[in-house]
Amino acid sequence: MMKKLAVIGSGYVGLASAVGFAEFGCSVRCIDIDEERIDSLARGEVPFYEPDLHKKMHNNIQRGTIAFSTRIDEAVKWADVVIIAVGTPQLPGGSADLSYIYSAAETIGQSMDSYKIIVTKSTVPVGTNERIKKIIEEHNRSGCDFDIVSNPEFLQEGRAMVDFMNPDRVVIGTEHQRPVETMKKIMAPLHDKGVPFFYTDLKTAEMIKYGANCFLAMKVAYVNEMARLCDAYGIDVREVAAAVGKDSRIGGKYLNPGPGYGGSCLPKDTQAIASAARELQVDMPLLDAVIQSNQMQKDYVVQKIRQYFGSAELDGRTIAVLGLAFKPETDDIREAPAVHIIGKLLSLGAQIRAYDPKAMDKARILWRDKITLCADVKEAVAGADMTLILTEWSVFRDLDPLQLKKLMGGRGFFDTRDIYKRQHIEAADLDYLGIGR
Repeated sequence: MMKKLAVIGSGYVGLASAVGFAEFGCSVRCIDIDEERIDSLARGEVPFYEPDLHKKMHNNIQRGTIAFSTRIDEAVKWADVVIIAVGTPQLPGGSADLSYIYSAAETIGQSMDSYKIIVTKSTVPVGTNERIKKIIEEHNRSGCDFDIVSNPEFLQEGRAMVDFMNPDRVVIGTEHQRPVETMKKIMAPLHDKGVPFFYTDLKTAEMIKYGANCFLAMKVAYVNEMARLCDAYGIDVREVAAAVGKDSRIGGKYLNPGPGYGGSCLPKDTQAIASAARELQVDMPLLDAVIQSNQMQKDYVVQKIRQYFGSAELDGRTIAVLGLAFKPETDDIREAPAVHIIGKLLSLGAQIRAYDPKAMDKARILWRDKITLCADVKEAVAGADMTLILTEWSVFRDLDPLQLKKLMGGRGFFDTRDIYKRQHIEAADLDYLGIGR
């Protein structure tokens, strides 16, 4: 019998999970209190860019395996499994805002009329699922039984559907064995093809998510620090990272230098676990250093630009920024290196002309008239003193340096993503800048 799933939250994690479970053969209702968003989703419109998500969502709407609603109470009564996938934004002190999580738990408790499995997919601090259980118990009018499951997501923006359909592992944290078989059933395609399933308690499952993201952040910060040192020595960090990454104990992924990590996960999750550690009076100097180092990397990009122009101020300089999203194949500019770097450049008097294949609408909301948003690469670089690549979109990999030289007013070419070879750029009489190159 087809399992019925209610997914509370239609953001990045919620929508991708809802569509993914529909692909697995479940009947899914995706729930959000934002009526405008639900209406647009019901029309087949995805509110953010994510490859393949729109197509899969449209197909499941046509098949009748996914629907959208604002009625959480009705969806909870209808569902066998209720999935919490709401946002946990960062509070000023670095901790996670759990108000949306707890509000969802209250409504679930008030709406249940039979046994339910409550699954948390949102990234939450250790101990949150225990608090969710208590809130549901406090508001459980019917007194019906339920189980709590922690099933953290490991979706990468830009490849969420690929990751959902082909994960490295699945983590299921629960206090009882009772919900395990149901969890296996709703993810049967993964279980059947041998994806590793890890069964833990609630706290361990919560910690696994943070442990993974903090380690990835550490790898990024590490290679960026090595790149800064390689700059000082005159060494190519690519050669260093390639050889280091061949060590089976280390691995080559996330050893690509750049302007710093960004997005909705690594910055928020490192800050959240650091905040939790402070509350518990547990020293985590390595994690604190990772957070500081990542901030330094963004400032390092600005420092190199100032050094190139030989001036502390950048009054009158025009910089063409190519790439605003924190990574390719997404329109997400949350905590993107571009946000910090552009802010610094503006404060130094620079004029910014920018282009991104997908993030322009969000850029208009963020910067308004503070920067010039351009229709394409040619318009962005026209008359610029420097071209600055901040996101490694494929469209930026095939630039013609000779044409750039003709369009630009200056000669600066700063490739923070290691796309181009120095000799290829310098052959066009442009000045090549890189990170660790």
